[in-house]
Amino acid sequence: MLKTLFKIVRQGIASEPRPDLGADFLLPAHRLQNAILEVLGRALTIREVDAGSCNACELEIQATNNVYYNLEGLGIKFVASPRHADMLLVTGPVSRNMALALERTYQAMPEPKIVVAVGDCAINGGIFGENYATCGGVGKILPVDHFIPGCPPPPYDVLKGILTAVNKRYGQPAAAPGKPGR
Repeated sequence: MLKTLFKIVRQGIASEPRPDLGADFLLPAHRLQNAILEVLGRALTIREVDAGSCNACELEIQATNNVYYNLEGLGIKFVASPRHADMLLVTGPVSRNMALALERTYQAMPEPKIVVAVGDCAINGGIFGENYATCGGVGKILPVDHFIPGCPPPPYDVLKGILTAVNKRYGQPAAAPGKPGR
């Protein structure tokens, strides 16, 4: 035990430093948190649907919940039921088997509905395109409010895209945060 403790002290901290999001991101984000509470009277709830992706975008979406980005600290949380969701976050090209399920998920959501396509595959089909197995991007199945490009987009871009979609829908002043300094 003592040997391990000395090794830890000798080696030091082995993790990477926390990304600095800066005040230009945090202030508009907290202003948006207050606006979400004013408009909805509660937290923004998101239903995430994988319509046929490779799961890279899902990993980045889950990273938005880590301590660096703290999505729940902004009053935004993920829910299991579309009936409780304000926003639909869709990843991957829409496979033909998921098209009907995606439409039903959208129809089950209460108004107002916000749809965000995450990743290149959700935008235009990505490397899969439109073929016998996929319908292409989410826009061919549902009306999309905002697109988040990238393959996969980093957690910062996912968070920025969610905030931008909410700003568009509810007409709040645009939060245009800058890139985090690393």
